[in-house]
Amino acid sequence: MRIGLQVPDFTWPGGPAKLGADLAEVARAADESGFEFIGVMDHLFQIRSVGAQTREMLEAYTTLGFIAGVTSRAKLIAIVTAAAYRHPGMLAKAVTALDVLSGGRAWLGIGAAWNEEEARGLGIPFPPLAERFERLEETLQICLQMWAGDTTPYRGEHFQLERPLNSPQSLSRPHPPVMIGGMGERKTLRLVARYADACNLFPTPEVGRKLDVLKAHCEAEGRNYDEIEKTCMFNFDAGENGEKLGPMIGRLRQLNKLGIQAAIGSVKDVWRIKPLEIIGRELIPAVADL
Repeated sequence: MRIGLQVPDFTWPGGPAKLGADLAEVARAADESGFEFIGVMDHLFQIRSVGAQTREMLEAYTTLGFIAGVTSRAKLIAIVTAAAYRHPGMLAKAVTALDVLSGGRAWLGIGAAWNEEEARGLGIPFPPLAERFERLEETLQICLQMWAGDTTPYRGEHFQLERPLNSPQSLSRPHPPVMIGGMGERKTLRLVARYADACNLFPTPEVGRKLDVLKAHCEAEGRNYDEIEKTCMFNFDAGENGEKLGPMIGRLRQLNKLGIQAAIGSVKDVWRIKPLEIIGRELIPAVADL
């Protein structure tokens, strides 16, 4: 099982003045400790499950570019990009730039978007759910077309591109891997089967059933289910000196038995660095062979 870090909160003891230096230290420690992914949320206000809206929140792709410059091996991903927030052509260019400048380490994590309050707050159009899924599918089609080097015009219901040119082209071939986040059975998992290299689920008791639904969609789409990497979110809390590692490893083993191949999530008190080192030294090796 692969382990990844997602940083969902930037309200740290040093405050904004030290945030660049502190984030660089966190990213380097995660990279050196063996985390396979380093990710951030694509949110503009802090979400309720983490804290008050006014807590510090950095824009995702600027932050990933910064992280790329202080790391050398971890894959870089927004978990997950809100498709409604970015024009597909610009998104393809942003992920391509991240991929090229990081030496081929970018992934496209993407979903339909859900946080209407932050979108309205900053004046970003936020269409109804059905239209957001239509836009998500067109975004996936456009990104994959641009990464394939196909510059013929794209004519969709919501987007029209006269010349979807992508130069420089991504280093990751055939394209930066695509991860779709969400557990919706009718639309989200169908899009995973049709377009994605990975899914991203929540670690609920429904994981096994959701993967069965994904398998059925793969059969309907003529897609090899085993080609898709199954990932889930996770909260890593090793304890002050690693005393919580045992139960956490046990939970990861349970998720792996259900079919999960990678766990990506927050690390409690990540800014202290020590939790990253404990996870790298003891947890990552313990689950590497799952």
